[in-house]
Amino acid sequence: MEDDKDGISLDEHQLARRPDRDDEDPNQAHAAAELEAVFDVPVRVSAILGRARLPVSEILKLGTGTVVELDRKVGEAIDIFVNNRLVARGEVVLVEDRLGVTMTEIIKTDR
Repeated sequence: MEDDKDGISLDEHQLARRPDRDDEDPNQAHAAAELEAVFDVPVRVSAILGRARLPVSEILKLGTGTVVELDRKVGEAIDIFVNNRLVARGEVVLVEDRLGVTMTEIIKTDR
């Protein structure tokens, strides 16, 4: 048992409970448990900044410092694909010294 400053006693079971799980829907917990088997399955995630169409002759001329114009404007949302399927749109962010993507819109599709 552990006493806090107000004299309330808490047993080990109460200390181990996560407050964010106390009000969790039992159906959600069951669904998460069913998905646990696929948690370690690798998937390919791609964030597409934009596209360009170039003839092979132009590609052969590319070199260090060459600028390739993409079909997106500055500040426009980028597409996020999982296993070649569009799942979200987002914005490019800087995380320490690396680029990252923050999702701003989840794309829901009927399957």
